[in-house]
Amino acid sequence: MSYQHLAALYDELMQDAPYDEWVTFTESMLESSTQAILDVGCGTGQITRRLSEKGFQMTGVDLSEAMLVEAANDPSAETNRIQWVKQDMRALTGFHNQQLIVSFCDVLNYITDQDDVLKTFRAIYHSLAPDGQFMFDVHSLAHVEAMSDNIYSEVQDDYSYIWFCDRGDDAGEMFHEMTFYIKEGDCYQRYDEIHHQKTYSMDSYIDWLKQVGFSDVKVYKDFEKAPITLADEPNSERLFFIAKK
Repeated sequence: MSYQHLAALYDELMQDAPYDEWVTFTESMLESSTQAILDVGCGTGQITRRLSEKGFQMTGVDLSEAMLVEAANDPSAETNRIQWVKQDMRALTGFHNQQLIVSFCDVLNYITDQDDVLKTFRAIYHSLAPDGQFMFDVHSLAHVEAMSDNIYSEVQDDYSYIWFCDRGDDAGEMFHEMTFYIKEGDCYQRYDEIHHQKTYSMDSYIDWLKQVGFSDVKVYKDFEKAPITLADEPNSERLFFIAKK
């Protein structure tokens, strides 16, 4: 996953994403004393900036330099108040006593190996303050099943794309094969990217969070504010986890 060419188009492609709902969900679930938030897998910083506008001290972390460049170049005044850091979420370093760490917009689904999920949870756990919180979301298994083996496309004046969403060998696994045609001068340049995602069952994520030390884990679905049980998992598109150290 490079986001090499997708970064410049990402915000336009995601203009209908429910960023404000992520922010509202975060505010409704965080501890009242929280003043600083670490946004891991921040991408172009859409959620990071919105939380900054709410008065939180924000740090955005992402592995993709191209996405961070887009985030840092945003003309919003909030951008200057945010620290942008290039790091791998599986090996966070230099962060200590964080009050809240968030990772939204299915970022964790790009961690496709179980051992790497555990490394990520462990790195985040050790970056949190005592009683700190970790909030993240993932696609449900049912949603991945519904998305797989479909083709998506769009044509605009400045760009067009075709996106094949292919089923992987394992349950919850999918590959996104994307071809973009981006207008550059009087011509269109073709770019190709392949992205790999994988999601796991609700009880797997709960088990792994507890393995690394989280003592209290609650699960929510689709921006709703009431915790769910395992019986609700098949009826969800997006699962939200809140783990407390």
